[in-house]
Amino acid sequence: MLAHSHRMESPHQLLTPAQMAQADARTIASGVAGIDLMEAAGKAVADVALDVLGLAHSRILVLCGPGNNGGDGLIAARLLRERGCDVRLAVLYPESPWAGDALEAAKRFAGPFAVEPDYADIDLVIDALFGAGLARDIEGRALQWIENLNQWHASTHRPVLSVDVPSGVDGATGKICGAAVEASHTVTFFRYKPAHLLMPARLLCGERSVHDIGIAADVVTSSQFINDPTLWRDVFPHPSIDGHKYNRGHCLVVAGDLIHTGAARLSARAALRIGAGLVTVAGPHSALPILAAHLTAIMIIPCDDADDLADLLQDKRKNAYVLGPALGVGARTQQMVQVACETAAVDTALVLDADALTSFAGEAAVLAQMIAASKAHVVLTPHEGEFARLFPHIDARLDKLSRAREAAQQMGASIVLKGADSVVAHHDGRAAISFSSCPWLATAGSGDVLAGLIAGLLAQDMPAFEAAAASVWIHTACGHICGAGLIAEDLSEAVPSVLADLVRDLSHNFNP
Repeated sequence: MLAHSHRMESPHQLLTPAQMAQADARTIASGVAGIDLMEAAGKAVADVALDVLGLAHSRILVLCGPGNNGGDGLIAARLLRERGCDVRLAVLYPESPWAGDALEAAKRFAGPFAVEPDYADIDLVIDALFGAGLARDIEGRALQWIENLNQWHASTHRPVLSVDVPSGVDGATGKICGAAVEASHTVTFFRYKPAHLLMPARLLCGERSVHDIGIAADVVTSSQFINDPTLWRDVFPHPSIDGHKYNRGHCLVVAGDLIHTGAARLSARAALRIGAGLVTVAGPHSALPILAAHLTAIMIIPCDDADDLADLLQDKRKNAYVLGPALGVGARTQQMVQVACETAAVDTALVLDADALTSFAGEAAVLAQMIAASKAHVVLTPHEGEFARLFPHIDARLDKLSRAREAAQQMGASIVLKGADSVVAHHDGRAAISFSSCPWLATAGSGDVLAGLIAGLLAQDMPAFEAAAASVWIHTACGHICGAGLIAEDLSEAVPSVLADLVRDLSHNFNP
């Protein structure tokens, strides 16, 4: 769970370490002393440490590195000592004196320090070794300290509080620099960093909280965000009192053959639940009896091939399409995607999922040309396997955020790169990362429901990036409501409950 300070504005923005350094520098240039920022950061760390422990006379070990992260630790150590805690300080590189604000923090601490950590009878450890800007692998003495800390944490189950990010984490990418601290709590400042949300670092952060340290909200802007309702609430569709089904959009889902209709049915039901006025499933003649037996509020129409689809799409009232769920891999699906792109009217939307992506494995450039020639707003929804097949030329060593952004730019579309840390990226550079995940969503058909949610919002004229981000958030919220034992059919039934909360309060305060 992420905690947001009530004083923060636009807390959904994510800053890279470089952007955070810029925010610090601009704040200092405006007349705020760097040591005052450090004092505020250290106070936040101390406050959280006491909240975690709930004891005024706790025994706390502070591990300090050589930079400003260590300076934050020094401030926290002094404040905790002043509040009655038994504070022990261990310095990673005693031969390298602090400089700048960290040196001033050391002078203010004015206490002894050890050159090796002593974990005897310690209630909590504060990890202030390295900050989010770490760009080299952990080794030597630092590696040993981190390994020993992790062993202590695992054997005692006592809390570890990391300052900014767990030491050893690359704050921009979420990657581990050789080794990293396994924290139970992480305190960061002003804005979250991508590493607080991206795997694998996300697993190491524990409970995360962001705190105001006196930096103006508008000192720096960012194009990457936490995916929460503050990001898309202003364009979320609300039915008007004089509205009717025909002005809430008409979603068309293309189904697979006789024994592969379930995925399309899941997508169609999700599109209807999220508010599309009408939903139609188009399937082969052989599949129509199966579709008719399972669908009630959703219309059914025959569609055997790309020519049939072209005829269907002459009806421009159908303004959002879903192609891919169990549609089949091969030339037939490629042809259907081409038809959908070619016949799309202005402001029509197209969601390509599953087989519609795998059918273009290694041929992303071909699909990109189809999208470029189309008038449609296109959203692609690959999981990691589908992404790797469609984009083998994108370096798999890149972090998830970078890969999703590169793919979106190449395709001229929105990309939902699914997973526990789902990333939504738009071709204009914007990106959003999920802050909540639900392990119960890892079940057959879950992705088909997500594709339907996206299409249902697109049918109601929600912009593509925001529709994709909102759908990912709603999908996760539904997963939390369903909980253990969830199957894909349950997800659409949970949508009304999630929408009720959104209608009451479209803000980040609803945290599933």
